[in-house]
Amino acid sequence: MIRIFRHYISSAYLWLVLIEASVFYAAMYFGSNIRFLLTESWYTELDITLASFVFSFVLTFSCLGLGLYRRTLSWDDYDLIARTCVSFSIAIFVVTAIYYLFPRFLIARGVLLYALFFAFLGMMLTRFLFYRLTNLEHLKRRILVVGSGQKANSLCAVNNQFIHKGFTIVGFIALSGETSTVDSNLIINSEKSIYEIYDQLSIDEIVIALDDKRRGMPLDDLLDCKMSGATIMDMMGFFEREQGIISLENLHPSWLVFSDGFAQAGSRAFGKRAFDILASLLLFAFSWPLMLLTTLAIMLESGVKAPILYRQVRVGENNKNFHVLKFRSMKTDAEKNGAQWAQLNDSRVTKVGGFIRKCRIDELPQIFNVLKGDMSFVGPRPERPEFVVGFEERIPFYRERHRVKPGITGWAQLCYPYGADEYDTIQKLQFDLYYVKNYSLFLDMSIMLNTIEVVLWGKGAR
Repeated sequence: MIRIFRHYISSAYLWLVLIEASVFYAAMYFGSNIRFLLTESWYTELDITLASFVFSFVLTFSCLGLGLYRRTLSWDDYDLIARTCVSFSIAIFVVTAIYYLFPRFLIARGVLLYALFFAFLGMMLTRFLFYRLTNLEHLKRRILVVGSGQKANSLCAVNNQFIHKGFTIVGFIALSGETSTVDSNLIINSEKSIYEIYDQLSIDEIVIALDDKRRGMPLDDLLDCKMSGATIMDMMGFFEREQGIISLENLHPSWLVFSDGFAQAGSRAFGKRAFDILASLLLFAFSWPLMLLTTLAIMLESGVKAPILYRQVRVGENNKNFHVLKFRSMKTDAEKNGAQWAQLNDSRVTKVGGFIRKCRIDELPQIFNVLKGDMSFVGPRPERPEFVVGFEERIPFYRERHRVKPGITGWAQLCYPYGADEYDTIQKLQFDLYYVKNYSLFLDMSIMLNTIEVVLWGKGAR
């Protein structure tokens, strides 16, 4: 894992992006060579170079938008062929639009078809090799865990949800007086020091996972390892890097005080506001026909006199309430019995509402909330004050998610499915705190790009 503007990115997937971008670039050259195998090409070397760059750029970003380079994608959500076909379809549309608007880049259909064929073939081969090679045990980071209790055991499941597993736990060192809950086969029973174990087993990182640090931490041994070049991490840093969360189970106020990040004022605030305005205006420029069609569909289903928009009080930055705007997707009497969670197959949702929720079209009026300044384009989703009061009483650090403006989309929406109870709220809070801590324009743009996947796949919509 590498850190870019405080956001962790898998180095394996970064290499995959670069390799596949090169494959897409080469595909256009192969396509041109095959198309003009028997005749003389009417394109110059510069023409093919420009066409290859445009083709590679568009196709790479299309694959990024479909989540094909997202490490948090599980096998259940993966659907490589389906996602690749959709990303290629989007790329064909964009490339065709570029050719139409900028004839300088125009390439014959035959060349483009050959390029698409070679790009698809090259991508499938690259993916096959990627998942075969990167998941080989000797290529994973070797982790030694100091501790063998409940916290140490929680590390075993970190890799399970990912297609690419970045590390392997070599063993656990049980300390005296500690109740072990991990696999006994992985407990290292040795009279050797931690440094000797680290050196003998070729360990890459040491993770401290003690249920109770008051029992005594082997500081001298750890210092030997550190001074010999070992990477030593605590549970908070490990979960932040590997899962993109701030682990509530291990979080203490002192960690928040001394950790990096959480910078929101000054040039960052100005840059984020400028980004919000620009992104909202661009989205509105492309989406206003869809918003008009949605308005007509709601009117046809519910009648002319029925409200088109739904205004609801939500909690914003610094716990200030505001009215969020949405296209109405439920019956007008949906909350006659008071505020309640949206449920799977909710009977209150209209036919039009079900469709616009699945495609996230109901969220589009929030563009005006962003332009007004109540919301940001990217940030934690705003919650209702009726729920917030209880969450703040029962969930530690819940108030901290309101340190920034809420957003139309966010890190939690990208990494975690729709939440319908308090357990889901706790899980999503961990992602929200990661965003608050590590916010940057780079992270915002990454989230926006990957939101395309959420919209097209209907992920998390209810």
